[in-house]
This record gives sequence, C-alpha cells and structure tokens, in this order.
Amino acid sequence: MAGTISRLPDVGWMLRPLTQIPGVRHAVVVSEDGLRMGHGSAEGLTGEVPRLEVAEAESLAAACAALTVTGHSTAALLFGGEAGVRQLMVESDRGFVLLTSAGQGASLGVATDTEADVGLVAQQMQLLVAKIGAHLSSLPREPMNPAS
Repeated sequence: MAGTISRLPDVGWMLRPLTQIPGVRHAVVVSEDGLRMGHGSAEGLTGEVPRLEVAEAESLAAACAALTVTGHSTAALLFGGEAGVRQLMVESDRGFVLLTSAGQGASLGVATDTEADVGLVAQQMQLLVAKIGAHLSSLPREPMNPAS
C-alpha cells in the first residue's frame, strides 16, 4: 500500500494586508517542520531581494521554523515545558523579522525594513492570525504505515 502525499494549500494570497503596510517587505507562512505554506512580497521593492521567489521563500520558511523551535526551547528551559511563545523578533541593521504563532503547527513571519513601525506590524499580524488562523494551521501529518 502506497502512502499519499498531499500538497499544502498556498495561503500566500491571505498575506496581502501585511505586505501593504509601509515598511513591510515580505511575509511567509510556514509549517512547524519548515515547509512554505505561502508567501508574498510588497509591490515595487528594490534591494537585494526585491521579490521573494519560491526558492527564497522556502529558505526563509526553513529559517523561520528553526527560529521558532529555538524560541520554544528557550521558553521551555526558562519557564517550563508548558510555556508558550507568542512572538519572536530579530533585529538587524537592515530591518526586522517578526514571527508569531499562526494556528496549530504554523507560524507567520514578516520581514520589514528599518523604517517600519514594528508595533503596528505585530498588531496587524495578530489581527490577521485571529481572522484567518484556521486557514493558516498545519495539522500534523499521519505517520506512514511501516507495512507500506
């Protein structure tokens, strides 16, 4: 008996409200195991990554998943295993990356430039997750049957 592999639905279209916020460059939805579920970029960007193509979005998804796991591990170490992580932020000299839980097994990542109002971006990320969180969830995959 052969297992079936199903594609994750592309939820990139849901990210449009985020990519329209001034200073937001890119957004990505990622499963907890690092698979890209969707991505989007702001219009008219210039610079090193003017548009997030699939290859860059997949790399970003893997990096975001690694950061999320590290955040969860750190919170568990300091506050106990049941401590949840609401949001992570990485600040660089060229901008910010914000990560937040986006439903069961999924995270939402947003990259901004240095001029972005990160408070506004974080708030809008939470509103988006609250509004469409069920679509952003990634249910655990069924384990493969050893007999297959």
